[in-house]
Amino acid sequence: MQKFEGDLSGLWRLQDREPIHHLTWDWWWWLVMLEDEGGNPAGKQLMVLWSTKDNPLVEVNGVKWQPVGRPGIDEDGGIAIEGMVAAWWYDGKEMHEPLVLESCRIIVVGDGNPQWPGESGGAVVAVNEKELSMGLKPDLSEFWLRLETKHGSFDLAMSPWNAAMSTARQASAEYAKGMGYDILRLHGSICNGTIDGKEVKGSAYFQKVCVQAPSIPWFWGVLHLDDGSYIDWFVPHLSPLVTVKDSKPNRHRDIGHFPLSQGGLFHDVKNQRSESFAKATVERVIGEDGLPIFSIHLWNGRTDIRIEAAAAARAHWTFDQPTRGGIWSHLTYNEYPLIVKKLTIKDEKELRKRGNWGTIHGNAEHSWGLLH
Repeated sequence: MQKFEGDLSGLWRLQDREPIHHLTWDWWWWLVMLEDEGGNPAGKQLMVLWSTKDNPLVEVNGVKWQPVGRPGIDEDGGIAIEGMVAAWWYDGKEMHEPLVLESCRIIVVGDGNPQWPGESGGAVVAVNEKELSMGLKPDLSEFWLRLETKHGSFDLAMSPWNAAMSTARQASAEYAKGMGYDILRLHGSICNGTIDGKEVKGSAYFQKVCVQAPSIPWFWGVLHLDDGSYIDWFVPHLSPLVTVKDSKPNRHRDIGHFPLSQGGLFHDVKNQRSESFAKATVERVIGEDGLPIFSIHLWNGRTDIRIEAAAAARAHWTFDQPTRGGIWSHLTYNEYPLIVKKLTIKDEKELRKRGNWGTIHGNAEHSWGLLH
């Protein structure tokens, strides 16, 4: 592929839905998974997001964020946001969190805006003394991601991988009273660049999201396999942890969950096909190091996938916001770089195991609380 495909125009728009006070939440999100010269099978990982929320006050990891007003949109589609940029960095040994946590003005331009030098592409840029930006070149050949932080300078470029990975895909749902979500994803891209001038390489996942609904607990995860294949899973659920008000990781109330939906996706390079899964289970136990080990099962009648993956580190974000009646709601959102211990894929043709691939990089999410 010479350029990213699919409808990418939605990357540079907001408010396709009528905003809902307290609920509307928009963000651009990169997960970069890099090779580790030290041999850590989890590799190195960087997560960055640019975000805005329709709420007068949100505490993020104890830092007060006051996103005053709704996004301003001019006649050319340019957007100004009172937002926040947040990031964490796992260097293969240590988790640096937060790497970035800054409330600032964010500018979004693209798709023919006179301030943008092209009919396609665009950029999301923090108005800040430090470089905190992402964007897509006008010829759609490459994204950039640039950060200046206390733990180093990141200058990364993401180029297309294959059609299944690097074609923009959209999903949306509509609930009652205007609630719902819209997601635009690029499941994978090839990443090259430098960190403090030192060359790095790996892969990256991107999504741009608008959510207008209470944030309930979920399991989500993604794997990038070295042949260009892709696996993900998503299980939103209810559990006793919905009432938790802090970020303490392991607790007695974590005794099970009731899935509200189940889903997964497999881009299979070898068989040149993509498969969806309506059956997905996620089980979680705590290892001797205090970090979770995830067991994931996906199946659809033709293909059966089983994964055992151990967390190499934990990053977490806490969100606390006042809501109706002076009540505060809470969400803890955990992200875990993964070491894939076991992988079996059984279909109508064969049985593949972990040894069929060399490098597998991935990340798992687990959240609790109820943000509303």
